[in-house]
Amino acid sequence: MSTPAQTTFGERLGLMLGRAWRGCARLDRRAQDWLLTRGWSPGVAKSVLPVVKLAVVGVLLYTVFWLALLLAGLVAAAWSMRGSPDWSAANQEQPDWREGHDGFGLYDKNEWRRDMGDPDK
Repeated sequence: MSTPAQTTFGERLGLMLGRAWRGCARLDRRAQDWLLTRGWSPGVAKSVLPVVKLAVVGVLLYTVFWLALLLAGLVAAAWSMRGSPDWSAANQEQPDWREGHDGFGLYDKNEWRRDMGDPDK
């Protein structure tokens, strides 16, 4: 007695795609039958379904296009911010303690005293 051969990934994928195709064909037949039971002629029912499918595919492609454009914009913004300096407090020049025109205190780069010291003392 020989051991049964294992199915490969390609075989499983083919079986899965075949089942999906048969399911879509079954849904297509059911939709056409539904239109026929509503009184549509067979020619019109057969020609309306591809138009509906194309409209659905068009809406999906339109949506995917704008989502991809949004994603590309976000990636471009992130890419441009990657090398830019940090605009937080680290980028701003910090005041330092030194002797200035109002005496010893905390001065910024424009020589303005930033601490609450009394200049008269």
